Amino acid sequence: MIRVHHLNNSRSQRILWLLEELGLAYEVVRYQRDAKTMLAPPELRAVHPLGKSPVITDDDITVAESGAIIEYLVERYGQGRLQPALGTPERLRYTYWLHFAEGSAMPPLLLKLVFSFLPKSPALPALLRPLVRKVSEGAQKSFIDPQILQQLNYFEAELGRHEWFAGDSFSAADIQMSFPLEAAAARGGLDKKWPKVSAFLQKIHDRPAYQRALEQGGPYQLMS
Repeated sequence: MIRVHHLNNSRSQRILWLLEELGLAYEVVRYQRDAKTMLAPPELRAVHPLGKSPVITDDDITVAESGAIIEYLVERYGQGRLQPALGTPERLRYTYWLHFAEGSAMPPLLLKLVFSFLPKSPALPALLRPLVRKVSEGAQKSFIDPQILQQLNYFEAELGRHEWFAGDSFSAADIQMSFPLEAAAARGGLDKKWPKVSAFLQKIHDRPAYQRALEQGGPYQLMS
């Protein structure tokens, strides 16, 4: 039995979505973030030493990291679904976007989250707040926001060339790319200036498997 160790409002939501697309039976083991720190609970370390989500267990096999989990599930259970054929240009694009999502797309969005939170941190002394706010705003304006803008323009152009990230067919690369695009919509300034990216998000949100995964995973604040 596949078990998804699911942390609320996390990357594990897209693993539930993948399983729904593949029509596989699975069990959801739920974990809740700490309300103050927003970190995963220590119970997750019993599953994987780093105590992070997503993690799946498949009988005696444990797999962590979104990209590795997606590759494992598609290769073991996909029967040729959700990935282009080997040796094709689409397969190369598929592999690229599967790794780009976490390797390049997420770091500036994570920095955006951290630098937006710093001036509001309850642990920060009041006297330091103006200085930290100024540094935070400067870092976002000069370094973080330009990177996010560059990436959004890149995604818009790529989705103008093909309907989906790997080509003209929906694939697991689109599932992997969903999280950074939803994060961009939530905190990275994604708006109507990028109609193809917005249309991509609407298309994935309309997929029945995506909606079933939301029912399984519970409230997903990245969509708000």
